[in-house]
Amino acid sequence: MVWSLIGTIIVINVVYVSTFTLRLILVIKGRTIAASLLSMVEVFVYLTGLNLVLDNLDNPFNMAAYCLGFGIGVYLGARIEEYLALGYLVVQVIVNELEVELPNKLRDHGYGVSSWPADGRDGKRLVMQVLVKRSNEKRLMDTIKKLSPKAFVISHEPKQFKGGFWVRITNR
Repeated sequence: MVWSLIGTIIVINVVYVSTFTLRLILVIKGRTIAASLLSMVEVFVYLTGLNLVLDNLDNPFNMAAYCLGFGIGVYLGARIEEYLALGYLVVQVIVNELEVELPNKLRDHGYGVSSWPADGRDGKRLVMQVLVKRSNEKRLMDTIKKLSPKAFVISHEPKQFKGGFWVRITNR
């Protein structure tokens, strides 16, 4: 009975914290309806787990199980988010030479690329900006590494899109 209660508390808290993490990410990504629906499940699971612990405060292992479940839930929620890879990234690629074929090579791999020449400390550079789904980030990075191993790469998540042909693609 004691071990099944401890196991139940751990599982409930893993589910709660994983759900909490996903809800938070959905809010950040602007998916408020999905986040609102998920929050109802989250609160139900939270109250169930908290009730189990508060009804059984006589055993410190119950509180330890709650803490353990919380830690595992944070880890699992982050792993689920990585797997889902929601959203897009803007990847800026800076290469040492004005290699005009590099943007076309990236386009041939299916990426949308904007490019322009720039002045660096040691001479001319080529700057490219690539919009990519987060789920395709590793593939893009591998392609860049193969095509231009010394490229300087920065990535960030855009908050909004407006205009351009990528907006039509991302809205589908």
